[in-house]
Amino acid sequence: MWVSVALETDAAHAEALSDALMAAGAISVSVEDALAGTDLETPQFGEPDGSGGMPTTPLWNQSRVVALFDPAPDLLGRIALATADAGIDDLPEIELEDIEEQDWVRLTQAQFDPIRVNDRLWIVPSWHAAPDPEAVSLVLDPGLAFGTGSHPTTFLCLQWLSDIVQGGESVLDYGCGSGILGIAAVRLGAGTVLGVDIDDNALIAARDNAAGNHVTLRLRHSKDTLQEQFDIVVANILTNPLCVLAPLLAGCVAPGGRIALSGVLAAQADRVIATYSPHIALAIGAEREGWVRLEGRSRC
Repeated sequence: MWVSVALETDAAHAEALSDALMAAGAISVSVEDALAGTDLETPQFGEPDGSGGMPTTPLWNQSRVVALFDPAPDLLGRIALATADAGIDDLPEIELEDIEEQDWVRLTQAQFDPIRVNDRLWIVPSWHAAPDPEAVSLVLDPGLAFGTGSHPTTFLCLQWLSDIVQGGESVLDYGCGSGILGIAAVRLGAGTVLGVDIDDNALIAARDNAAGNHVTLRLRHSKDTLQEQFDIVVANILTNPLCVLAPLLAGCVAPGGRIALSGVLAAQADRVIATYSPHIALAIGAEREGWVRLEGRSRC
């Protein structure tokens, strides 16, 4: 039996609270966006801030710190001391949840069954057999970077690539995460694929996943110059960075090329469409669980 402890704090104290909880005996600590899944969700990993620089806030303004402890009678007292050590004057509300001892590897694997995108494409964890030998099966396990195919925004992009890629196209996957979209593009027949991300862990995951699927991805850090144009551009990130990146991403679309953007809530679609309108016309192409895919085509 384990005890999960969750507290909310601000960006200024999240790291110190994490360290203090580890010092108090936590087995593990993670920090999440307390507003994840809402319009106030905040992108991280150093997305551009719109002024040419990078944001200085290291974590979310409303952070949720989650720690795992052995059960103990003095646990609440240790947590209270940890918050004080982190410089938090008022003890935040503490959420406690008992976590049963389990085979975590088997439990995790059980949560990731093969995902059917359409008749042409499946995402298959490495511990599963391919359900359809005639379809393209991407081998992808959960890892450090976003993108297993189960999230609606990733699924929307995979559907689009499956419809658009006919063979030989050049593809840009901006914000490549695990590399799933770029790998899918290669397996579907694209000629060359470039994955770009701002997170070093994502680039490592993308490289490893490409190797596991026996494909070649070109990979580049987003701090490096990007001046090429591509037949197909796909970006599955969040609304704020998508808006900041509008000139760059639209400029990467070759004449007559196609672009798809996801990571956009339905309520945010008009804002993104308006931001891109000086560069390229976008429209909602599909919606899934409150998320939309925006699509456009460059003039020839």
